Amino acid sequence: MLVVDSECVDDIAPSPNFGVRRERLDSIILHYTGMEDAAGALAWLRNPVSEVSCHYFVDELGVITQLVSERHRAWHAGQSAWRGQDDMNSRSIGIEIANQGHGAGCPPFPAVQIEAVIRLCQDIVRRHRIEPERILAHSDIAPGRKQDPGEAFPWDQLHAHGVGYWLAARTIVEGPVLAKGDQGEPVMALQQALRRYGYSLEANGNFDQATHAVVTAFQQHFRQILVDGRADSSTILTLQALLEGLETA
Repeated sequence: MLVVDSECVDDIAPSPNFGVRRERLDSIILHYTGMEDAAGALAWLRNPVSEVSCHYFVDELGVITQLVSERHRAWHAGQSAWRGQDDMNSRSIGIEIANQGHGAGCPPFPAVQIEAVIRLCQDIVRRHRIEPERILAHSDIAPGRKQDPGEAFPWDQLHAHGVGYWLAARTIVEGPVLAKGDQGEPVMALQQALRRYGYSLEANGNFDQATHAVVTAFQQHFRQILVDGRADSSTILTLQALLEGLETA
């Protein structure tokens, strides 16, 4: 029997798609559903054939539904890693947010829906003492494979309400960029900085497809005005500022 964990829950719709947690819960992963409508997405998350689920589902009207108990390992993250730790399903609570996503041109998230996400995250953070920098996008932990919740997701609004780690991106200016095909020490330094922040990436000095995917994921979270997978000065300075903030916290 599914027991409600959060006081924010409006409804329950148990999913059979879960297992045993194997790690300490220390993260929240935010997703968009990427499906045509909320009803279809919720049905899919409860279908044993899908082999996917989440702990919480937030529809466009801000209704919060719990599918899996927090003590269980929901199947929302897939193959993923953060700060050298894999099996992010075991380390996290997954929140699916009803939104058609990139396939529909990244439609905006309704204000009432974001208010519900904020309220739910605040409750989870309080109960599990989750650090701000451990509130992550699916794209952060699976760059290249996933791109949700995407560059239309308002991370700044969450941060303004004490949810997540974020800062305003540095201004975009004309100048040199690092991009696919580039090699050398500047690429190596970029890769090492991305690894320090938490991204799973080999520091090999080659701006390869994996590096392009990670830079894209970083921009979708922290430099949303221009997501192109190229490391310009705005991207690099924003990354450096985030790292400095963590080091001085």
